[in-house]
Amino acid sequence: MTNQIVRPALVIFTALTLVTGVLYPLAVTGVAQAAFPAQAEGSLVMRDGKAIGSTLIGQGFSDPKHFWGRPSATAPMPYNAAASGGANQGPLNPALADAVKSRIEALRAADPGNTAPVPVDLVTASASGLDPHISPAAARYQAARVAKARGVKQEQVDRLVAQNTDGPLWGLLGEQRVHVLKLNLALAALRD
Repeated sequence: MTNQIVRPALVIFTALTLVTGVLYPLAVTGVAQAAFPAQAEGSLVMRDGKAIGSTLIGQGFSDPKHFWGRPSATAPMPYNAAASGGANQGPLNPALADAVKSRIEALRAADPGNTAPVPVDLVTASASGLDPHISPAAARYQAARVAKARGVKQEQVDRLVAQNTDGPLWGLLGEQRVHVLKLNLALAALRD
């Protein structure tokens, strides 16, 4: 009687393991590679044949010559895709208030002459902690600092911000946004 129960169970277990653990993942990967090759490979941004980032994951920039993205809430390192998630700090949490205050101080120290209000997305992390975009307001807030640090006219930097501002998805979903890595790559080609 045990053989009558164990053997069919093992056969079903093995068959389902092959179907769901091997065949299905291979089929999905094959379809993804064929239909969406760039996305299936991680939406990588390539430069000189080397991957320098992804269009889906933010990167930490701290040099005044670069635009800075949203802060990351991932641990143990910023923009860690394996640890995606928010900080889970509510608006009344003193730790969030302290983090925002220190981020504002860092932005003010990097650009002491800028007295404009700091856009919220420069001092708060997104829900995933990986957001590669900032708002156009956050990019404009940083434009003078970047232009000064690079020794170029602010109009050139403002033009790059405008050129790298994407509209809502399909003209309907979301808001305007600026991809920080792409904007910083465009800056690399900027000359007087």
